[in-house]
Amino acid sequence: MRVNREKHHLLVLPEDDATRSIAIGFMKCVINQRAMQILPITDGWKKALDEFTNYQVAKMRDFPKRFMILLIDFDTREDRMPYIVKRIPEDLRERVFILGVWSEPEQLKKNLGQSFEKIGEFLAQACINDDDELWQHELLKHNLKEIERMKPSVKPLLFSP
Repeated sequence: MRVNREKHHLLVLPEDDATRSIAIGFMKCVINQRAMQILPITDGWKKALDEFTNYQVAKMRDFPKRFMILLIDFDTREDRMPYIVKRIPEDLRERVFILGVWSEPEQLKKNLGQSFEKIGEFLAQACINDDDELWQHELLKHNLKEIERMKPSVKPLLFSP
């Protein structure tokens, strides 16, 4: 489903099929589904970042009501977030969010004993209910600052009729 580019909307750029499946599960719980679109996978976090910087940056400037989530694996690399943040132009930083599993989604799936889509649904319910318990999981807690930064603009967009 395509979003209306003239209204506030969220694009999700997943690095791989696992992160895309999590996004699909999340989207199942979104009330305003016309405000969210999941883009094709990029096959790697660096390719996701390149897709963002080479193509999406210009589009975000063309469409000032667009928000973007880069959905990546952190591969237990503490330097990944600062590296990506440096590549996001300052004028877009407030509309771009970086989220992902600290290691890889497969490890989260194993730890929770749930499918990727079900994990996405649980994460959406956590957002709806302002419940950070799942976000406190050892493989997700590094996202908490981004979640808090994202809530004021994205939560009403996705979860209000």
